[in-house]
Amino acid sequence: MMGNGSFRANLRAFQKMHGGTPLPGFIADLEYLENRDLDLSIRLGAMLAFNALLITIGTHPISASPGAPLSVDAARQPLETIASIIGILPFIWSNLLLLRSLLVGEEFDPDGTDDEESLRVRLLAAFVRSIDIQARFLHNAVRATMLGGALTMAVWVWVLAAKMLG
Repeated sequence: MMGNGSFRANLRAFQKMHGGTPLPGFIADLEYLENRDLDLSIRLGAMLAFNALLITIGTHPISASPGAPLSVDAARQPLETIASIIGILPFIWSNLLLLRSLLVGEEFDPDGTDDEESLRVRLLAAFVRSIDIQARFLHNAVRATMLGGALTMAVWVWVLAAKMLG
């Protein structure tokens, strides 16, 4: 990890790597990683927005007007109310994973080497590492979202069944 918090050290190391004219292969590698990073950022943002929508949908039984088909009364239906809240928790966990992944940076430690090739390898390795971490967080966030969706649907079926049969 990077020793100091300033991006200037990374910029100086990057400038030292290319010495004014970067190699075409290095630029191609960097552009490929930047495109992958942009793709992940778009997916992470989309999942974050989708989860926000699912959280509001998941709270519907709790916040629905009394008498609405999916409404629950906390005093008369404590188990359904608690289950509805539990169904929202995976969405919240998913959002935490997504937010954490958005904070992952491509930081590398330029200290200890003046060799241009070593700096290139460190920079690209840091970029790949950040992409791998973000992809893992996204994968886990999608799984948590699917779990939250399944739990929310199960609660809805339970609430509607209880109203139709009871």
